[in-house]
Amino acid sequence: MFAENLIELRKLNNLSQEELAEKLGVTRQTISKYETGESLPDIEKCALLADIFEVSVDDMINYDKRENMGLNIAPKGKHIFGMVKVGDKGQIVIPAKARKIFDINPGDNLIVFGDEGQGIAIIKEKGLLDLLNGAKKV
Repeated sequence: MFAENLIELRKLNNLSQEELAEKLGVTRQTISKYETGESLPDIEKCALLADIFEVSVDDMINYDKRENMGLNIAPKGKHIFGMVKVGDKGQIVIPAKARKIFDINPGDNLIVFGDEGQGIAIIKEKGLLDLLNGAKKV
């Protein structure tokens, strides 16, 4: 997976092997070996690659496009949680990983925003109140 992710991220960022090698402080041949799976970077180079592409080290190593609806790796702090099905009454189940990351618990109030051009956004009531209170102080 690492080799595929490296190729995908390099191409998405419009970098040649030579340009990436320069940023990483290695030769173009080293990048080629990473991309063919002939060798793997040490942990420091892996962390630097993740920083260059603004993704997590875990995603750099383990992300599997096939398990994520064919979508590319999301930038650090952005998440793809998968697909949910809308029920008869419009209800959705928020994936467990999303509930854990965003500390969403039974009984929490969520606010749903919509923009016809952008889509739907959900924020915890407390998060919005914190945001508004912070804006008042400025």
